[in-house]
Amino acid sequence: MRLVLFLARKHLTYRRTQSLITVLGVAAGVMVLTTALSLTNGFTSALLHATLRAIPHITLFAFDPQDAPPPHHPEIQAQTPFLPAKVLLTRRAQAGRNAGADFATLLGVGEDAPAVYPGLGLEALEPGRVVLGAALAEALGALPGDRLFAVSVNQRRHELVVAGTFTTGNYLIDSSFAFTTLEDVRTLLELPGAIGGYHLRLEDPERARAVARALTQSGVFWAQTWQDANRTLIEQLALQKRVIGIVVFLIVVVAALGIANVLVLVVVEKTADIAILRVLGASAAQVAAVFALEGVLLGGLGVVLGDLLGLGLSHYFRLRPLEIPGELYFITRLPVEIRALDFAWVSALAFGTVLLASLLPLRRALRVKPGEVLR
Repeated sequence: MRLVLFLARKHLTYRRTQSLITVLGVAAGVMVLTTALSLTNGFTSALLHATLRAIPHITLFAFDPQDAPPPHHPEIQAQTPFLPAKVLLTRRAQAGRNAGADFATLLGVGEDAPAVYPGLGLEALEPGRVVLGAALAEALGALPGDRLFAVSVNQRRHELVVAGTFTTGNYLIDSSFAFTTLEDVRTLLELPGAIGGYHLRLEDPERARAVARALTQSGVFWAQTWQDANRTLIEQLALQKRVIGIVVFLIVVVAALGIANVLVLVVVEKTADIAILRVLGASAAQVAAVFALEGVLLGGLGVVLGDLLGLGLSHYFRLRPLEIPGELYFITRLPVEIRALDFAWVSALAFGTVLLASLLPLRRALRVKPGEVLR
């Protein structure tokens, strides 16, 4: 074993520059891949978190708007009746300020709405008041205390006073949703006593589908979970992560081929030395172990260095998140979520690829025939 270690160390230090470059190649691939996965994890989690702040975990739609009793289930944390309306919001011109207008979804909600939509400031809601998404308020040029007019599809107009704004971080929601009381929307739509259904918040959002199935067995409601409402988004995010992993992994493959190249050169240069070792009594297994150990050392050092660099870079981006345009990517900052499992499978995959790349020079070393070389 000491002979194997001695020869492997000598071979690698003899080509010190090439060995260093190949280690850095593997390290760069692992670093980029782990950092990209951490950023993707953070982006996905932040986007879903921002979305879940402004949408319910389950939406129950009533088959009969006039007969929809409140649902009951032990996993329901909070619920509120709702009635939606597609409206045109307008604001009259004032001194030094132009008029504003924009289309929005106006949600009439009940008194328990703040518990269903935590952190949106719906505690300020009362009859005749409205809470606007921040981007929607900016488009309207509306400030707290301003008077708006909501115009429905049936051409009815209802006056509302801006009570405040909310920001979820999801630009699509912040630019197109507004909240008011249930009675205000009923008045606007001329539907006294009607509700569209109930918005529910659960203790565990991942249980939404199971709870929805239980609540729809009565035949009074049909349900839509937050996963169903955002299915396309969730699938796109999963596909994005897979594509990033495949593309960046190619860097590791290139680096592994670099290791194979270094080992092949060593075998070619040391063919005579291999033959002499075999004549002096070294077994084929010992010769193979030398080159296998070189591949393990190069790949192992590259993976460890890459993990450390990836961890450091991920922490850097966690402390100094990248600014991104909310209009395109829904959130304004790119957060980081470091997962140990991602580092584990990336390291295993990179190390396995390096070992596979080492098989070619290993096979070449085993095929050296001492008699033919020394002749």
